[in-house]
Amino acid sequence: MIEILLAIFFITVLLLFLSSGIWVAISMIGVSSIGMILFTSRPVGDAMATTIWGASSSWTLTALPLFVWMGEILFRTKLSENLFEGLAPWLQKLPGGLIHVNVVGCALFAAISGSSAATVATVGKMSIPELRKRKYPEKILLGSLAGSGTLGLLIPPSIILIIYGVTVQESIAKLFIAGIIPGIMIALIFMGYVIIWSLLNKNKMPLTEENYSFLNKLSKSKQLIPVILLILGVIGSIYTGIATATEAASLGVVGALILSFFQKSLNLKTFKESLLGATKTSCMIAFILAGATFLSLAMGFTGLPRNLAIWIQNMELSPYVLIFVLMIFYIILGMFLDGISAVVLTMAIIEPMIRQAGFDMIWFGIFLVIVVEMAQITPPVGFNLFVLQGMANKDMGYIAKSAFPLFLLMIFAVILIVLFPQIALWMPEQMIQNIN
Repeated sequence: MIEILLAIFFITVLLLFLSSGIWVAISMIGVSSIGMILFTSRPVGDAMATTIWGASSSWTLTALPLFVWMGEILFRTKLSENLFEGLAPWLQKLPGGLIHVNVVGCALFAAISGSSAATVATVGKMSIPELRKRKYPEKILLGSLAGSGTLGLLIPPSIILIIYGVTVQESIAKLFIAGIIPGIMIALIFMGYVIIWSLLNKNKMPLTEENYSFLNKLSKSKQLIPVILLILGVIGSIYTGIATATEAASLGVVGALILSFFQKSLNLKTFKESLLGATKTSCMIAFILAGATFLSLAMGFTGLPRNLAIWIQNMELSPYVLIFVLMIFYIILGMFLDGISAVVLTMAIIEPMIRQAGFDMIWFGIFLVIVVEMAQITPPVGFNLFVLQGMANKDMGYIAKSAFPLFLLMIFAVILIVLFPQIALWMPEQMIQNIN
């Protein structure tokens, strides 16, 4: 079983590099170089230069820094305050009260940032002190925030969906649109959990706060409405075919700059900070993607992905068994790596298997992101848990236990996506019809 030995070799060397503290991108380039030297006759230097340049100069990838910059600009506005103040009057009457602000706030900010950690940090910055002041239970407060923050990876514009789309050469616009219904579905599942938990624990919940008239609610939400319009404009331009993902990202940046200007949060300092933050994040991701592309090339020359795909095919696993195995695999992998690294490290091997099994790659992208989301709230390397640990001054174990029910709910969401693929595929199909 030469393919198994090759896979063990690549994994072992990669783990040795990663455990020694070497950057993920450099680790992948190192493994690729060693593999090509040992198992192929292709000149390593030429292959590396050509591959990394090709990966870095992709026009599709230009959407990434623009969407990251859009999130960085709005992160430095009063958005976190506006989220709480604007949503609270509308949600406080629901069973669970202002806990729903965590869920809906994360869903809204996810449509801006594309980052799970940034979503948790922004919403939690305002909601944790406000909900603590109102005596909401810590368990549901932190659990709902940790779980809902994962929506930053799924609801467009999603950074990880851009990376996935570039890696498997699928339409980023279709992936974005495919993430909308599953993202809303998961948010509604979380809200349902909050409602049921609050009804079962009425004695722990604070009393409902003051009443608001409809006009009062609108007045409280006036700072939030322009952000929602910006989100709808960006996503709507993609859905209707008016703009590509990259063009929509440009519109998003311009809209974010205009909003921050009118909110009087835009000055030379915040402009430089947002630009520098976006540059750092984008360069880090682009470097990882370049390393992953070179790793894919190296594995392709060894024949590993093709042979593994044939081996999986010969095992005659049913599609459901294959998906179940991959779900467990990515949950375990996500316990030790961030979502982007987990995706780019494995796609070279996983993609041929998925295509061979006959799965739609747009659907698999949504499935994969939801599973990677689950890993964001699993120790020891659950990034949302780390963010909340610093903000809430609670130990990792307490936060992980608080988030565990939402982890189970995400497994339920995965089951729904597997049983009913149209949850992810209906909107991309409608988008194609609209364009045609």
